[in-house]
Formats: sequence, C-alpha cells, structure tokens
Amino acid sequence: MVAETPPSGRKRSLGAIAAVATLGSLLFGYDTGVIAAALPYMHLPRAAHGLGMTIFEEGFVGGLLCFGAALGATFGGRLSDKYGRRHNITLLAIVFLLGALGCTFSVNIWMLYLFRIVLGFAVGGASATVPVFLGETAPKRIRGVLVAVDQFMIVGGQLLAYSMNAIIAHVNSGPSVTIENDPSGAYASGTVVAWEKVQHIAGLLVSDGNGSTWRYMLVLASIPAIALWIGIRLMPESSRWYAANLRIPEAIGALKRVRDESKDGPVAAEVDEMLEIQRNEAKQEKWGLGQIWGARWTRRLLIIGIILGLADQLTGINTAMYYMPKVLNAAGLPMSDSISLNVISGAVSFLGSGVGFWLIARFERRHIGMYQESSIVVSLALLSATFFLFIQPHQQDDGSIVGAPAFAPYLVLIIVCLFVFAKQSGTVTWVLVSELFPAKVRGISMGMAVGALWIANGIVAIVFPIMMEQLGGALTYLIFAAVNVLSLIFYKKFVPETKHDSLEELEMRFEKEYS
Repeated sequence: MVAETPPSGRKRSLGAIAAVATLGSLLFGYDTGVIAAALPYMHLPRAAHGLGMTIFEEGFVGGLLCFGAALGATFGGRLSDKYGRRHNITLLAIVFLLGALGCTFSVNIWMLYLFRIVLGFAVGGASATVPVFLGETAPKRIRGVLVAVDQFMIVGGQLLAYSMNAIIAHVNSGPSVTIENDPSGAYASGTVVAWEKVQHIAGLLVSDGNGSTWRYMLVLASIPAIALWIGIRLMPESSRWYAANLRIPEAIGALKRVRDESKDGPVAAEVDEMLEIQRNEAKQEKWGLGQIWGARWTRRLLIIGIILGLADQLTGINTAMYYMPKVLNAAGLPMSDSISLNVISGAVSFLGSGVGFWLIARFERRHIGMYQESSIVVSLALLSATFFLFIQPHQQDDGSIVGAPAFAPYLVLIIVCLFVFAKQSGTVTWVLVSELFPAKVRGISMGMAVGALWIANGIVAIVFPIMMEQLGGALTYLIFAAVNVLSLIFYKKFVPETKHDSLEELEMRFEKEYS
C-alpha cells in the first residue's frame, strides 16, 4: 500500500509546517502579552477615551481570556480528535480574527470581557492543538525540538507585542490626560499630564486624553490571524490522526509529504508502527474521559499532565507577562518608561526560549524541569527580598514611592529578567504533555491538561493585581516561590522521562509500567 499510494500533495518541509502552525502560537503570545501595556491606557477615564477601569476589573481582562482558553483547550482537544488537527487550526484562525477585532472595537468593559473570552477560546484551542499537530507530524529525531518551536513562537509573540506596545506608546506618549478642573490647584485647565501623577486627586475632571491607544495595540493581532488561515490550508493533515481514524491511504499520503526516508527511515515501517497501536486498540471501545479515568495507567498520565499544566502557570510567569509595566511602576519607574523597559524582559524571555532548544535537544525532559523550578525559586526569593528591603519601606499611602534607592526598579528588572530566562529556557511542559498520552485519547487528554493550565493562568491573572495592592510585592512573590518548591518536588518524584522513545513506544511503556 505504501508503494502504491502517492503523496497527497506537494512536499512540505517540517520547517514550513512548523512556521505556519505556530502562527497560532504567535497569536497566543501576542494576545496574552499585548495586554501588559494596554491596561494602563484602559484605566484612563472615559472622557480621556479609556474605559475607567478599576484594579478589580483589571484582573478580569487577563483572567477571562484564560478561562476562555480553558474552554478552548478542552473543547478544542475534542474537536481536533473528531475532525482533525489541521481542520481545527483553520477554524481557530477565524476565531482569532473575530476576537481581535471584537476587542479592538469594544465600547465598554463588558463588551471587552466578552471578546476576551472569544479570543481566549482561540488561544486555548491553539495551545491544545498546535503541539499535538507538531508532535504527530515530526519524526522522532527532532520531535522535542520541533514541539519546542511552539513555545519559542509563544514567547516571540509576546516579544512582538511588547515591541509594538513600546513603539505605539512612544508615538502616543504614556497614559496622559488633559485637565479640565483640578480641585487641588496643582494643574491649570488644559494642562496635559501623565495620568499616574493625578489619578489619586479627588474630584479631578479631565476633558481629553490618549486612552484609545490600547485599541491600536490590540488590532495588530488580526494580521497573523489572516496569515494562519491562509497558510494552514496549504499544509497536510496529521498522518497519525488519519491512522487513529483508520484512514490508512490518507495517512500514507500525508506522511510522504513530510518525510525524508534517508534521514527518518522507511515510511512503511512508521505506518506499521502506527497500525500496531491501532490493532491493539481496535479490541477496545473508543475511549472518552470515563475510560481514561477508569484505567489506572491513563488516569495516572492524566493526573501528571494536569499537575504539569497547573505547575507551569503557578510559576508566576504571567505576573511578568501580563503586568511587567505595573510591577516596574510599583517599583518606582514612570509608566511610560515601564512600558518601554518591558521590551527588555521580552527579549530576555525570547533568548531564554532559544536556549531552551539546545537544552531540550541535549538533556532529559525531567532534568530541564528541575533546573527550571530550582532557578525560579531562587529568582522569586530575590525579587521578594528586593521589594521588602528597598521598595516597600518607601511606599506612600497613595501607592507612590518616595526616597527609594534609584537602583531599586532596575534591580527588579534584572531579577525579573533572570526569572523569565529560567522559565522560558526550562519550559518542557508543552513537550511533555504532547508526548505523555495514548493516541486514541491524545486530544481530549491534552485538552484537559492545557485546560488546567489555563484555569491556573486565569486565577493568577485575576488575583495578582489584588495581591500586589493588598499584600505588597515582598509577600506576593514569596508565596509564588513557595509554590515552586512543591513543583520542584513533583518533577523529581513523579514526572516520567519521554525523550528517548517514539510516541508508540511510550504508549506501550506507560501501559506496562503504570497498569
């Protein structure tokens, strides 16, 4: 059959497939990162074209996207199992576009909330589908590296968001308002002043401002969404998805489009390995969540995957991704400078993700996870100490910093850069969850694990602004450091190694070891 079945289309390099599929991951990164600089403009009063957002509402702008992503990951996994990985990514590109445009043209906070959920659905669906698509398409020799491209593009999307934010903020200046009436008498009518300097003045009236700047930041996400929709239609479907659905000629045709037999071995041998799994599973009914939970070995894998997802977000990484300008502003920097300096942390994060390629190719998955967690514990403990010693003693009742050492905010920036470097260079969560699960239930299991990741992400996004306001930076980051100690123990004691086996070999190994 392999000899007689032609390729299903033009040859596609693995690099081209990864570049197109991970546009979904680029959008994932952009839509989560762009909010960091958009939020300060949303806080401006409606008269200044902002949304008059409060601290409590701020957390939900990030959190609702994450809860939408949890839904998207869960249902996206089911849809990709039923209709195909490529088909699912095509639909997600449309949802990305609708979500980006809906957020851009929101007239109030409730409309923004709605479309952040829609956008989150696309982000979650992409986070559950793209790593599976890449993991199933890649040969064993580069599977870990190719799946790591997904994480690289997420971070690249965040860096792109920070860079565009900085450019747009520079052109429009930092969040500022035009004074109409200042009861304190400090500013004359018609004066343009930074919002952070006057936001605590009771009875202040403003007549204008640059609050609409956030809309320019958000609308740019529509461009890669269109590129994803066009590009993914030119790529083959996952051969393993075809095999799991017993569409063998299509599996062969798709595999021939992406394999170099001189490097990857005979196509026939790889197809036969897929079919051997199908022969074993053909004796069983198709598994859903009930069957996964009912079998000891798949239940254990699902629990490991869910905890990996929770641990990935409880690192506190998104306190830097979503709120870095807010953190630097809390350390004493003006908001305009904080938005610009956010690009540095994004660049370090991007560099760390690149180093992660080398680590994943060279070292075992568990060891990388342990390196990540131990480095994060040290970074967050240092960040907590910096707030405790140099910033909080100088914090005033209105939140401003008076008399703090000039180096304090820059020390915060350096430590946060070390933190994001450790996190991104050591991120193996997406690789692990793309390799853990059996073929028949890979989509739904991946969806559950990534759904848990997004729920944790949403909780962190909502509570972090409140924690910073009520507990201060020192205690907030100390709590995150303690959580990461638990994650380090989990990696050491419970996470299995997946580097050295094919997906089919892993499935047979886990069934034998965990049953």
